[in-house]
Formats: sequence, structure tokens, C-alpha cells
Amino acid sequence: MSTPPVVSLGVSAAGKEAVQLAGMMNRHGLVAGATGTGKTVTLQVLAEGLSQIGVPVFTADIKGDLSGLAEMGKTSPRLEERLAATGILDHRFASFPVAFWDLFGQQGTPVRMTVSEMGPLVLARLLQLNDTQTGVLYAAFKIADDQGLLILDLDDLRSLLTFVGEHAAELKLTYGNLSATSIGAIQRNLLVLDSQGASGVFGEPALALKDLMQVTPDGRGVINLLDATRLISNSPDLYACFLFWLLSELFEELPERGDAEKPLLVLFFDEAHLLFRDTPKPLVDKIEQVVRLIRSKGVGVFFVTQSPLDVPPAILGQLGLKIQHALRAFTPRDQKAVQVVAESFRANPGLNTASAITELGTGEALISTLDAKGQPTPVERVLIRPPGAQIGPASAERRQEILEASVLHERYARAINRESAHEKLTERARERIEAPTPPAPRETDEAATAPRASGRGRESAGEALVKSVLRAAGSQIGRQIVRGILGSLLGGRR
Repeated sequence: MSTPPVVSLGVSAAGKEAVQLAGMMNRHGLVAGATGTGKTVTLQVLAEGLSQIGVPVFTADIKGDLSGLAEMGKTSPRLEERLAATGILDHRFASFPVAFWDLFGQQGTPVRMTVSEMGPLVLARLLQLNDTQTGVLYAAFKIADDQGLLILDLDDLRSLLTFVGEHAAELKLTYGNLSATSIGAIQRNLLVLDSQGASGVFGEPALALKDLMQVTPDGRGVINLLDATRLISNSPDLYACFLFWLLSELFEELPERGDAEKPLLVLFFDEAHLLFRDTPKPLVDKIEQVVRLIRSKGVGVFFVTQSPLDVPPAILGQLGLKIQHALRAFTPRDQKAVQVVAESFRANPGLNTASAITELGTGEALISTLDAKGQPTPVERVLIRPPGAQIGPASAERRQEILEASVLHERYARAINRESAHEKLTERARERIEAPTPPAPRETDEAATAPRASGRGRESAGEALVKSVLRAAGSQIGRQIVRGILGSLLGGRR
């Protein structure tokens, strides 16, 4: 009988190797600790261990440090000291198969998703909409479905919203009140999102999940690194919503796998506090549900954050492997966090957990794994093993070399703009404008002598706006108006 695969974490104070059975890593986990306590290196050790046993990994690279996974590590006095302290004799330097991704397409292969795939619930979180505005957004998505309109990019969504606003009166009986105020607020928030560079994130070709689950010919799982250096500082909400989208897409698309000797994919959600900051309860409830059920699809989810209190209790209670680096207990909130962490571990009679949490050194952690029955083991104080790859960023030359050799980069480099809601609504408007005007009925002598201005006074507001727009179409600004407003103004029902 073959030995089940494991991921080595480090060595306990008692000199015992701390390992996690790979078959239990779809039960999720937590890596927590204050800044500078070693979370990033721990994440790297986990990613390396999973890659070695053939499990692909996806993680955000917040500071760029994880790109060093692509470079072979080197010895140093500090490393030698750590190896001596842990007693590890089988340490090997190695580089790992890495794929670089970037939502903005600058430091990696472009990552795109469609607006339809993100859906109104997550999009409402991204746009920071209130309940009324969220209801209008849901109605807009429903209208698009009913009219056969694809919403792929932000142009599609803007055109759809303009169409909904112009036809609100006739749509009201079917879809409820569609106030111009709410539509205007959504449009303004889309402009803000666009100013953050998000326009290129939405569209096609959308990311295919199978491209995150690659295994090399020699059996190692590819480590997918999402460059988040710019993303976190400029668009933290976009970062959070992308992770929500990724989690939900995996849950919806992957088949049930049941218990297996190792996961199909493991996700690491770094800076997890951003996922739940200002997130409405309905979305948090959905995330909780997905986290609970996605393990049956063979996907493990690890939250990486400074404090366990950053993760909602209902989700925190589902996390199996717990790796807790040092916490500082300077404030009442910190002291509460220490107590919560201590109580979340299975007690070890030989260890004062609450005291140890504040005494841990850099690269040291309290760890509780899951045994073969899925039960948590007593907490142990562990020195995390050193990574085999380079600690710190890879060289720019190495990154470029990997990108140039990537088949995936070629596949996603060029955006595709196929016919979708914006184009269809634009065509409808053009057909309405170019349609021949039916001949006017012959006037009677009495009507001919009536003031002609009286007929013109009944010109509809829509006709007036169309003519105003057409008069502006000769200028560059006019052409932009035609594309952005007229293109979705006059489209009728299918």
C-alpha cells in the first residue's frame, strides 16, 4: 500500500516533523499573524509542497516576493541557522513551475472575465451599490437575458443601462421601478471603476479555469501567481471581487470528486480582510455556502491574513489546517484575537496556547493539522521549514523569460470584441434612424392654413434627443455620444 502524499510544514519543539495529509487540504485552512512574522514564507512553503505532489496552486502575489518561486534558492548564513535549528537534513534547493497572471496585463498574462460571469451580486459589491441600486442592476441583467443581449464588457453594461433608462416606463410593469436616479448612480460608479483601469479586466477571452490547473510533464503542479502589487493599492475592491468570481466559477463548473488523495487545486486568498470589508451580508452568506461545499469539488481554500478576526466566524469554523504566527496583544481587539485563536485550537496539555501566541519568533507558528479522519490534532509549536526556492522577488529577466515561453500568454494576450449588447443596441438604433419616414397624410385646406408650429410642439422628447445627438455627430465628441448614448437609446424589444 502506497504512502499517502503529505505536505511538510516544519519541525515541532519536540523534534517531530509537522505534516499535513494532502487528502485533507481540501478542508481549507488559515495562515494568520502580524506583519513581519513569516506568513509569506509559510505560504511559499505550502505552495512548494503542493506543487511537489502534483497539486496546482493559485495565489495572489501581494508584494512581488512570491515570484522567487521561479528561481532556485541559495544558501545563506540565516538559512544554515534555520536548518540547524530544525534538524532538517533533506533540504534541497529547487525552482518551481510558475505562471504569472495580471488583471491589468502588465506583469503577467492578462486575466479577463465577463460582466455576465461576475453577476449582479458580486458586481453590486464592486460598485458599492445600495439595496435599491442593486435591485435595478438585477433587473437590468434580467432584461438582458430576456432580450438575448450578452453583457461581456463595461461598454455592454453602460449601453444596457442607458437602454433600460430610456425604456423605463414600458419596462416598469414587468421589471418593477427602474429609477433614473439609481441608473445614474450605477453609471457614475462605472466611470470610477473605469478610471481605476478595470475596463480591460472585463471582456474576452475570459479566463478558462482549466488553465489554472496545469501539471508539468514531470508531475509538478503549476503555481499560478496573480500580480497584485498595483491591484491592492489602486483597486482593492476589484481584487476582492475577482476572488469571489473565481471561487464561484470553480464551484459552478467543476464536477463532484468526493474524497481523493490530494486536491485538484488549492487557492490562497492573501489579504483576506479585503474580501469581507464592507461586504453585504447576502454575499458573505454566499461565500460561506461555497466554502462549505466546494471541498467536494476537490478545491482547498486558504485565507491568509493578519488576524483570524478578519474572517467571519461562520467561515472561520470551516477551516481545518490552522497556522498561527505571532500576534501582538497591545490593544483590546488584539487581546480578544489572541483569546479567540487560543480557543480555536485543540488543546495541548504541554503548551499554554494563549501565552505562546504572543511569544512566537519570526518563522515560528502554532499549527494544528487534520488527521486521516479529518479531526484536528493538538496544537504544536513549530519552526517552519525553509523554502527550496528563492526568498524574495525573481529577476525581471526571469519573469520575462517565463512570459515569452508561455503558451497561455499567447492565448490571452489579445482581447476579442465580438458582437454583444453594445453592438446590438447600436445596430437597433441605426436601423431606427435610417428607416424611411412614412409619408404624411395629405392635409385638408383647413389643416394647411393652421399654424405649422402647433404640430412641431408635439415632437417627442426621444425624437428631440435623437436629432440633437445627430447634429453633434460631426465632431469627435459627437461620435462618442452616438456610441455611448444613441447606441443603446432606441433599441426595441426583440
